[in-house]
Parts: sequence; C-alpha cells; structure tokens
Amino acid sequence: MNYLSKEKGLLSWLLTGDHKRIAILYLISITFFFFIGGALAGLIRLELLTPQPDLMAADTYNKVFSMHGIIMVFLFLVPSVPATIGNFCLPMMVGAKDLALPKINLLSWYLYVAAGVLMLYTMIAGGVDTGWTFTTPLSTHYLNSHVISAGMAAFIAGFSSIFTGLNFIVTTHKMRAPGMTWFRLPLFVWSHYAASILMILGTPVLAISLVLIMLERVAGIGVFDPAKGGDPLLFQHLFWFYSHPAVYIMILPGMGVISEVVSTFARKRVFGYTAVAFSSVAIAVFAFFVWEHHMFIMGVSNYSTLVFSLLTMLVAVPSAIKIFNWTFTLYQGSITFETPMLYAFGFMGLFTIGGLTGVFLGTTGADIHLTETYFIVAHFHFVMVGGMLMAFLSGIHFWWPKMTGRMYPEKISQLAALITFLGFNLTFFPQFILGMMGMPRRYAAYPPEFQTLNVFSTAGATVLGVGYLLPILYLTWSLKYGEIAGGNPWQATGLEWQTQSPPLTENFPEIPIMDHEAYDYEWLERQREKEVPSVG
Repeated sequence: MNYLSKEKGLLSWLLTGDHKRIAILYLISITFFFFIGGALAGLIRLELLTPQPDLMAADTYNKVFSMHGIIMVFLFLVPSVPATIGNFCLPMMVGAKDLALPKINLLSWYLYVAAGVLMLYTMIAGGVDTGWTFTTPLSTHYLNSHVISAGMAAFIAGFSSIFTGLNFIVTTHKMRAPGMTWFRLPLFVWSHYAASILMILGTPVLAISLVLIMLERVAGIGVFDPAKGGDPLLFQHLFWFYSHPAVYIMILPGMGVISEVVSTFARKRVFGYTAVAFSSVAIAVFAFFVWEHHMFIMGVSNYSTLVFSLLTMLVAVPSAIKIFNWTFTLYQGSITFETPMLYAFGFMGLFTIGGLTGVFLGTTGADIHLTETYFIVAHFHFVMVGGMLMAFLSGIHFWWPKMTGRMYPEKISQLAALITFLGFNLTFFPQFILGMMGMPRRYAAYPPEFQTLNVFSTAGATVLGVGYLLPILYLTWSLKYGEIAGGNPWQATGLEWQTQSPPLTENFPEIPIMDHEAYDYEWLERQREKEVPSVG
C-alpha cells in the first residue's frame, strides 16, 4: 500500500513519521509562504512603477521589502529543496526505508510552522523595517518595528533547518543500502550532505546573532552599541558569517537537482562525477571564508579586503566546475526537452549570469560603487530566484510523477517554463543597468530618468507571476486528471525510480542492493531487457 492511501485522516498526517508525507506537508507550507512573499514583491514593483511613492508611504515601503526578504529567505529559499524534494527523495536514493530520525523530522516541520505563524503575526502587528538582514542599529534601537517576533521566527526556522541537516547526515552515513558506496551515491545526495554541514555549522551563528539583538533591544546590554562599549561591526561579522554560507545552503540542493535532471535527459553519466561530488564539499568549505566581501564599504582594513576578495574568487571555482561538467554531460548526449530539462537549462543560464556578476562584487573597486545599488538586487535574484527557484521547479516537475503517481500536461508545463524564464529576465536584467547607472536600492522614490527601466521590470514581474501561477494550476489538476505515471516514466537510474509511484509506505518491498554505478544507463537497459520476455 502506498504512502498516500494507507491512512487518509488529517490526524494521521499531522502525527506521521513518514518522510514522504512530511515532505508533502513542507511543500504545502512552503508554497503558501512563497505566494505571500511573492505578493509583497508585487507591491514593491507596483510602487516602483512611478518615480514618486504614490502607492504607499516610505515607512510602509521599508516594511514591505523587509518582510518580503525575510519571508523569502527564511521560509522559502532555505528550506525549499531540502525540506521538500530532499525529504522525499534522499532516503529512497540511498535505499533506506525512512530518514534516520523520523520524529525529529516531524518536529522540524512543526518548528517551521511555528516560525511561519510568528512571521504572520509580525506582518499583522505592523512588520519590520530593518531589511532581511536585521541590520543594527535599526534592529536594536528603532521602536516602530516588531524585531523580537521576526527574530524569534527566524531563530525557530533556523533550528528546523538544523534538524533537517542532522537527519540527512545521519541517514547518509548509517542507512545506505548494501553496495551503496560513497562514490555510487547520486550527486543529489552529495549536494544535500554538503548543504547539511553548512546548516549545522552556520545556523547557530545566526541564532546567536538574533539572541544578541533581542538582548540589546530588551535589556539594553551593549553588544553592538558603541555608546555602551559594543562593536557596531560585530553584528555584520556574525550575520554574514552565516548568511554567505546560507547562499549555498539554498543553492547546493538545487545543484543536486540539476545533476539528476541533466543526466536523465541527456542519457549520460554525469561528466566528471568525482569532481562534481567534491566540488559540493569544496563549496561548503570555502563558503565559511568569504563573508567579509559583504562589508567592503564598512571600514574594514585594506589587508582583509584584499584577502577576502581573493577568497571570493576562489569560491567561484567549484561552482564553475559544476557548470562546466553539466555542459560536457550534455555534449553528444541524447537530449530531450521535457519540462524538468527546460527548467534545468534556465537554472544553468541564470545562475551563470548571477555568478559572473558576483565577480564584480568581489572586486573592491567595483563593489564600492555597486553595493548599495540595484546591481546587488539583480545579482542576488539571478542567483537565488533565477537559480534556486528554477532548480526547485525543475525538481518538482521531475519527481512529481513519483510523488503523486500522475503525470502533468507536458505542453502547458513547457510553456510555463518558457514564460518563467522570459519573465525573470525582463524583471531583473534591467536592474543590472539601473545599478550601473547608480539607482540606490531600498528607496520608494527615484529620479525620473530611471522610470523606463523600472516599467520594464514591473512588466516582467507580471509575466513572472503568471509563470509561477501556472504550475500550481496544472499540477493540482493532474492530481485527479493526470495520466498514470508508472514507476519510472523518465527511465532514470536512481533507486527511487526502482519502486512504484507513489512509493510504498516503507519505500521498497525489501532493501535494494546497489550493484551498479550512479547514472549507469547500460545497467538500466539490461534491467529492461530482463523484464521483456524473449519470443520463440
């Protein structure tokens, strides 16, 4: 009996220990907060349609873009792929019946929901005007801001991520199927393993930072206030020590998705499998040594600026290895253009632009000019929204038949992928130009000469919204009317595709034996030949 049909009552879902059901609970919750964050983004773009703040007051605008950033980062981008696709697929990929710690897994979802409720309370109570970075002294001194509840929400969401990362690490170490050596693991598992290391080591630093903000705000302890003996740069160091690795907490799982999708729809083993696997670990290591490139305009020494600029260039190398190896995987591959592959192509293009523009920001001279402009907004969104969200949508479409046992309408899903790609570029590419021209970010008003590009950006956001809404409609439709998927509709090689769709409650009738390399399509052909009876 599959995991959807065993027990259908709401209570059975709310008390479940099944990683697949918890993944679905996460998917519903995360999608809800994505659309709240997206609605706030729509208000931002409507305000910027004209040079004057005629839709909302400047203070309200500050709160809208702050809440947009906080919700998107802490309640969507960080948990999106690991908590949904990772939760659903990783145990099956290693041949396990469940994650190592099922009750901790359920607790992580409840912590996420608690964080979401606190964030909704923050919005209703009046919001936060500090930006998503909780920058001091805005977060410690100004009273017209609900920093305590927002900080607690981010704090709790952080522990949800820690529990998820802990579960992934223990499962990968202890629950691999017989024959599943480290170098037979899917690259999806390698990426989640590296991201889990970042979650466990980096997230407590953010938690400490938020606690210190609350102590200074409530008890008047001088941690960051120089008038009380505090250091105003200390918060920046603590926050960015977590928040640059957080970029890779968000993007590494998405890179794992792309490895699976590119290999499947090129019908080839990933070129340089070992290099791609170790590049995930290298990203996790280097991510902790580049935080100060966010602080080049904050009075840090010239020597440390030089060191962190060089380290920033180095961290780009393992990401470039992935792009290079995916490209060579496609070379002479038998490529087909199903929807997951279209989203994967979108990821590769948008993430490459985001990464290349990051080189500008790792260079001190350019960063000083660009860091408080819309160039930063465009760069961040090309990496995190253009990259991570395209990977998320690629993964959802790739594993949707496995999750539900149903296919979605291919033509309209391909159209949605195209609309999303075009809408994204129309929204954010003009912002690179605005940043080069000097338009500052975080302002509700701007000089009239910037209006044309802002009109393009707002029009693009409308197109992008359509691209995001379409999957909700046709995926929901597919739950009842979609064609039956079968166990392996993409003819992929991973263990998760060797069980039925939707999977059994315990994933497999019996623990599988991994007797082939990852992405071995010749093995898959041999298996198919065994299933077809010979004639005569």
